[in-house]
Amino acid sequence: MITPKQRMLNAYRGLPNDRPAIAPEFWYYYPAKVLGVDMIRFEKDIPLWQALLTTFKKYGTEGWGAAFAAQNNPHTKGSSREERLADGRLRHTNTISYKDKSFTSVRMYDKEEPSWTEKYLLDDAADIGTCVEMATNTDITFDLTKAVDAHRTVGNDYLLEFWLGTPFFDFIAGFMGFEKAVMYFIEADEKQLHQFRERYLSHQMRLIREACRTTPYESFVFGCSYSCNSLIGPVMWRQWDKPFIKAIADELHAHGKLLHIHFHGKSMECASDFSETGIDCVCPFERSPGGDVDGVQGLRDVRKALADKVTMNGNVHTVETLIRGTPDDVRREVREIKEAFAGSNRFIIGTGDQVGRETPEENILAMIDEGKS
Repeated sequence: MITPKQRMLNAYRGLPNDRPAIAPEFWYYYPAKVLGVDMIRFEKDIPLWQALLTTFKKYGTEGWGAAFAAQNNPHTKGSSREERLADGRLRHTNTISYKDKSFTSVRMYDKEEPSWTEKYLLDDAADIGTCVEMATNTDITFDLTKAVDAHRTVGNDYLLEFWLGTPFFDFIAGFMGFEKAVMYFIEADEKQLHQFRERYLSHQMRLIREACRTTPYESFVFGCSYSCNSLIGPVMWRQWDKPFIKAIADELHAHGKLLHIHFHGKSMECASDFSETGIDCVCPFERSPGGDVDGVQGLRDVRKALADKVTMNGNVHTVETLIRGTPDDVRREVREIKEAFAGSNRFIIGTGDQVGRETPEENILAMIDEGKS
């Protein structure tokens, strides 16, 4: 009998399955709903992999999730404080000291929504070099104990992947936010940017080699904050992130591992690039207006661009169809995915980004039932 995890791995590798893998991207909202907790408790107290395990098992479906490595930097000192606000929110202030400088960030937690950054470490790019050095110095060690335990506990119930963070643009934006990062990439000296990318790439290679050596993870995953066509555009993505992702994919393949990329928003302009990088799976190929992959023809165009080298995961519209639509609407979109990829092993029936808490359960069940039929 093929397990949920094996169906996902077969799809990533382009191998035959007994039926298509069906992988709603539950992520935050729906697991919190299933567990009956608010978003503050969900993020602060419950490991994501554990919440996803409960949710995937409840619906008897395939899926993917991520486990994270702890990084220990002997050259930094940190302090933090939390403040409960009158509106029920939680403000978390974190200060990091490195060498002779201190950097402060603020993160806001809300009972109804996932947390967000209120203040980034940098107000401008003046100290970006110090931050890059701080985040990538070679004395950083990795603690993978919890990630190994999570992989063991999940077993074959879904595909738990090893989290690699984000591509290069998002790495830089993580210090200063999207708008300032865009201006920095436009105005900065390219030689300096290349140096920063090489430092980040070397750091990621260290993490990958350690994870491949000491953990049983089969697949690794990159997230996506701003590194997509809808925000930085294909030109900047091809210049700064595509070579980075290809280098990561090559390294993982040398260890016999797989690479999955989350690339939300519009994706058609870069779909053919995916097949050139060695990525094994890309999600979520959203429909309009957030994405640009609509109907059977749009999916056929994706299939052609991926050239049977990359697995497509996603496409059922999370708002117009899953939240606002009927079970028949959901079934129609699932059939479109199956029709467009008929005869191919390179697809997973997933959602166009994460499933909202407002989603009627009957629509989730319709997606699963139609995918299995």
